[in-house]
Amino acid sequence: MTAGRSGDPDPTAALLRVAAWLQQKDYAFTTVTPATHARVNARPAAQVARTLRDVFGWSRPFAPALLPSDVLDVLRDAGLVQTAADGLLRSAVRFSTLSGRLFAHSAYPTEQEDAVFFGPDTYRFAQLIEDELARSTLPPHARILDLGCGSGAGGIVAARAVPDVQPELVLSDINPRALRFAAANAALAGCGQAQLVQSDLYAATPGTFDLVLANPPYLNDAAERTYRHGGGRFGEALSARIVREGLPRLAAGGRLVLYTGAAMVDGDDPLLALLRPDLEAAGWPWRYRELDPDVFGEELEQPAYGDAERIAVVALVVRRPGLAAAASS
Repeated sequence: MTAGRSGDPDPTAALLRVAAWLQQKDYAFTTVTPATHARVNARPAAQVARTLRDVFGWSRPFAPALLPSDVLDVLRDAGLVQTAADGLLRSAVRFSTLSGRLFAHSAYPTEQEDAVFFGPDTYRFAQLIEDELARSTLPPHARILDLGCGSGAGGIVAARAVPDVQPELVLSDINPRALRFAAANAALAGCGQAQLVQSDLYAATPGTFDLVLANPPYLNDAAERTYRHGGGRFGEALSARIVREGLPRLAAGGRLVLYTGAAMVDGDDPLLALLRPDLEAAGWPWRYRELDPDVFGEELEQPAYGDAERIAVVALVVRRPGLAAAASS
């Protein structure tokens, strides 16, 4: 039984209880790429969990005696633990540390179509948001939309970065499992008033926003898993749609911050070429830059990337003219 599917118990309360216990144990874990995770877990000494980080970070099988019975009961009642044929158990949830806070997300390997991913992209996305809000803060009671929120990390980082603003936070995702994790993570971070909305991009999120954040899937995934597949030739279609549909949803002075990937072909950036007509038609100030020149190199072995020479991580920030937010001190 896995958490978050229709008919499963809502795991929010269980996630909060387990997270509180882990915090008491000074638990911390930095989540790596799936490729690195696989290499580390393949080591002979890493076949069975010996520590809490092994259980809730590295997703290794563990003996029931490794966890207190009350914690194990909480996980079982919420469908957050699985039993293997050898009698060992596996946690169906991971907890990662970001900016000193715990975030719950799917266990490794994230092979399910509705898995909730958290990894190096999340850390880079959070840094982009913090840098952008340090560059220019938000107006009082700003509306923040984390589009395709997944674990909710982006929106939560933004809301916690501007506590004096008292923002209205909307966490939106098409994936019900993601919203369950996001609800728990928001509560853990003190953002319990966040609105959780199941939506295909902007469809169920009316009104305008002072800050739209998006870290969408940006790969061409043959299995078309929700958290990886961006559509289009190289995975760029969803990113382009977020910009195209998002510009009209910005309030005066509002910003759209997009963190995504771009496959480079013969030195050119097809994503930027796709975005440029909409950006130039709007006529608003925008910035586009590479944050990392080379990620997911293993994807270049896939047929979809036969013409690509690398996959870069890029950031786009668009601001609608109007009342400017006050510059941060």
